[in-house]
Amino acid sequence: MYAPFHDGLNHRALAMLRAVDEGRAELTCSREPDLFIDGVPCCDQFTAHLLSHDGLIEPAHTGHFGQRVPAVLTTAGLAAIAPAPAAA
Repeated sequence: MYAPFHDGLNHRALAMLRAVDEGRAELTCSREPDLFIDGVPCCDQFTAHLLSHDGLIEPAHTGHFGQRVPAVLTTAGLAAIAPAPAAA
């Protein structure tokens, strides 16, 4: 099991968020959006669904049911991958 980071996000979830931030990810338009990274279905769709439902990622624009559209980070998603402030 991975150690949790940033409000409960593990290494895999953070890597998925970074892939979205790098413009390498797509979401399917559906109630349970599937995440594709570099054109390949993500191996952890459960986490992809959580990232979407928790408001960390979203489709860049609306599309037809089942259509893949670019994924983008929300403000909360950007905050989740922001470097921690340096200790004083």
